[in-house]
Amino acid sequence: MSEYFPYNKLRPHQQEFINLVNEAVRKGENVIIEAPTGFGKTVSVLAGILPHAIEMGYKVIYLARTHKQMDRVIDELKAINRKTPVSGVELRSRKDLCLHTYLVNYTTDAYNAMVVCKNLKKLGKCPYYENEKKKREEFNEVVRFFLQEPSHPMEILDYAQTLELCPYDMTRRIAEKANIIVASYLYLLSPTIRENFLSSLDIEYSDLIVVFDEAHNLPDQAISALSDRLSVHTISRAIKEADEYREHEIANFLSIFARGLEILYEEKLRERDVQEVPIQPELIFAHVVDILNLDGRYLVKTLNEMVEVGDSIREDRIEKGKPPRSYVGRVGEFLLFWLSLIGREDYLFLMSREKGLSLELVALDPANALSFIKNVQSAIFMSGTLTPLEAFHDVMGIENARLKKFPRMVKRENAQVLVARDVSTRGDERSMESYGKMVDYIVEAVKLIPKNVGVFVASYTVLQGLLSANLEVRLEDTGKAIFIEKQSASSKENDLLIAKFKAHSRDRGAVLLGVMGGRNSEGQDYSGDEMNGVVLVGIPYARPTPRVQAQIRYFERKFPGKGRYYGYYLPAHRKLVQAAGRVHRSTEEKGSIIVLDYRLLWNSIKKDLPDWMRETMRPVDLGKMRLYLRRFWQQPLQGKATKEGTAFR
Repeated sequence: MSEYFPYNKLRPHQQEFINLVNEAVRKGENVIIEAPTGFGKTVSVLAGILPHAIEMGYKVIYLARTHKQMDRVIDELKAINRKTPVSGVELRSRKDLCLHTYLVNYTTDAYNAMVVCKNLKKLGKCPYYENEKKKREEFNEVVRFFLQEPSHPMEILDYAQTLELCPYDMTRRIAEKANIIVASYLYLLSPTIRENFLSSLDIEYSDLIVVFDEAHNLPDQAISALSDRLSVHTISRAIKEADEYREHEIANFLSIFARGLEILYEEKLRERDVQEVPIQPELIFAHVVDILNLDGRYLVKTLNEMVEVGDSIREDRIEKGKPPRSYVGRVGEFLLFWLSLIGREDYLFLMSREKGLSLELVALDPANALSFIKNVQSAIFMSGTLTPLEAFHDVMGIENARLKKFPRMVKRENAQVLVARDVSTRGDERSMESYGKMVDYIVEAVKLIPKNVGVFVASYTVLQGLLSANLEVRLEDTGKAIFIEKQSASSKENDLLIAKFKAHSRDRGAVLLGVMGGRNSEGQDYSGDEMNGVVLVGIPYARPTPRVQAQIRYFERKFPGKGRYYGYYLPAHRKLVQAAGRVHRSTEEKGSIIVLDYRLLWNSIKKDLPDWMRETMRPVDLGKMRLYLRRFWQQPLQGKATKEGTAFR
């Protein structure tokens, strides 16, 4: 057992996992691992990495998608530290770790927060930064303290606030010396943020061991990090801003450019029943180039001037205590990026009106975000849903990699997967009659599964169809509270919704309605009675939009014969499996999974499911589902007690 494994007993296969990771990091290899929920992946990967990392002085960067996942890593580091000394720190954004009210109130993104922070320091307007110079010894003492004990961000924030020091700078100083840095994917997936991040630590790629947790999220997160969008509204604001700062040439350029976009919109989108359309990238500049008789060099020169003017505007607004934005700078940065990508086959250039008229740069190759991996000592990618591992290996472009799939931990007698053989959300089969039939299944499942149940659907369109078929009214008759996920809800609003939903597990139970691939069907942990069953309605295949079709074509060129599978089918199957995985969070937990789509019985789809789902799957109609659910929940839970004939955890 590793000296960095803090618990008295290993779970099945954990030692094999630890040995695999340890050998890979020593040999400078990458590893792609699928291990089931409840396996203990976080502590196992740390126990495998740390002996060699600390011995050789490698910095471990542990990346996760959500704050909750990042906090979990710190919890494991705390446990390890009680046995063997180890230092670790969790990075958050400047906005999360800043005490300056100006930055907190006026910045909305990482870039603006960075600019504001830099300028407040330069102008001597950040008292917390100024205090670092006056209280240097206290600052260093707190850093030394937190290097002795891995800590959550709020613990560091509390200390910094008491001493009136900058918690962000303090966290960065701890990170410089810590064995492990825990951060969000964006720190390494975004090229700009990655270079700034590693530069601030004064560290080379070859000094890194990188862990990607919940790595099934990587393709989507990488595409998002490499893509960009600019609204026409921002261009209009940039024209006003340029006039306000007497940059009349820029204002004139942008006015003509905006008129060119209007002409393009009339030609490409207005009369068509679509939300987005691919365009030739040069077309957006055609009108302004023609009117002003510009050549390519002058166009680039103008855009660079806009970026420089934007920096000056931000500084001016900071000095005046105004929000530190610059629309001129933002437009210049986006259009320079657009220009730099012309001719690239791995980007799609779009005109869209889904969220107001806008230009979009859509990355098609997620592997581009991981190009740096070839330079690190070792990278570990792990998740409970990466099947098939070879597909993940291809799509993310991971070379020199070992692939390992660990067996399921869910006991056969504690897992139930029932697939309705008479319903589907296939486009030509959607009707009020089919939605009504699905509502019958959902209501019966909610009645028979004790306590809390999740209902995760293929899309918000499907959810609306179910609600139109009186799902909410019918669920009220079950006596369980109903919670409906809102697409527009903030993180805080959603956290409150989930907390209320979970609390009902101690009473009569509740129903959570949400979508597959959403924040509540992935990344959320539901323990005990917080989710005894899920009903999955449909398979979350993406709409065949231009961006989806472009993704398929790109993958087909890169992986002949696999384009549609990699770009369309497999992402949806993984989202479904993730939602199914909300039920079993440990080896002993008992749970039912009801899938309302007969396509899951097809071999082409079943092959992408984990072993435990395939092995326990049964086709049912409504009557059979009732029968199997009654039998399943009347049986005592293996190794657990029961209460009033119903298993509880």
